[in-house]
Amino acid sequence: MTPHSPEAAAPALRVRDLRKTYGNGVEALRGVSLDVAPGDFFALLGPNGAGKSTLIGIVSSLVNLSSGSVEVFGTDLVSRRSEAMRLIGLVPQEINFNLFEQPYDILVNYAGFYGIPREEAGPLAEQELRRAHLWDKARVMSRTLSGGMKRRLMIARAMMTRPRLLILDEPTAGVDIEIRRDMWRVLREINAAGTTIILTTHYLEEAESLCRNLAIIDRGTIVEQGPMRALLAKLDVEGFLFDIDGELPTQLPEIEGTTLMAVDSHTLDLDMPRAMDLNRVFAAFEAAGIRIRSMRTKSNRLEELFVRLTGQKEAA
Repeated sequence: MTPHSPEAAAPALRVRDLRKTYGNGVEALRGVSLDVAPGDFFALLGPNGAGKSTLIGIVSSLVNLSSGSVEVFGTDLVSRRSEAMRLIGLVPQEINFNLFEQPYDILVNYAGFYGIPREEAGPLAEQELRRAHLWDKARVMSRTLSGGMKRRLMIARAMMTRPRLLILDEPTAGVDIEIRRDMWRVLREINAAGTTIILTTHYLEEAESLCRNLAIIDRGTIVEQGPMRALLAKLDVEGFLFDIDGELPTQLPEIEGTTLMAVDSHTLDLDMPRAMDLNRVFAAFEAAGIRIRSMRTKSNRLEELFVRLTGQKEAA
């Protein structure tokens, strides 16, 4: 591939008017179109039944499309399926490796399935296990690994084929925040090294923390897509938490257009229109004798956007 070839300029993923109707008549996708740029970290969000799993299933060739087109780095998924699939790595939600194999063998055997000779697969396995912070566990029984280690092992396995596009389907579902953050570190390293990542998740905090762009799908259609920051900027309400020096007054100040409440005796929660001057808030605090030690934005803005666009209380 030359720098000026069509493939070099192509999106990592291009989906056009993608439709899927199952045998029972259910329309899972109703004309989905989206682009994912090379090197992006992209989130796909949506409630249960929205079409996320069907879309990922089609892109990873686990589900047949009804109509439309899918291209991976300019390679058509239908007419050049084998070529397209060599560009993709998939990390499913379920743990699906042999728990009685060692991590090193799991990776080498997986590479062999894709035609990578054992003499090449060995060094690759070491490299990926080190990146996943699992090299010291290379020769233990996989069933002895912690939940977070098993998840990282699945990512390492997917990376053995050197995919240019890594797809993670709800990779942190059902795991605690410590394991999620452990995986985030690994995924950031993989993305920084040049691999495009598409993440489906129902943890909105995860999408906001990791992803630069996103699409929200609901009832088989894309209801919003674009840069994370631009979409969040559409919200006309902004939330802040204030840490207070000393005790709060018995009566909190009333600031027109805002919602102010005490979280505890030293923390205030404020929602205000984005267009409002924050100096009005500080002036009201000062007049009420409230001394601000620090402030931070609330992290639920993506959730607000999701509720607004889909009417759902949470992405799942």
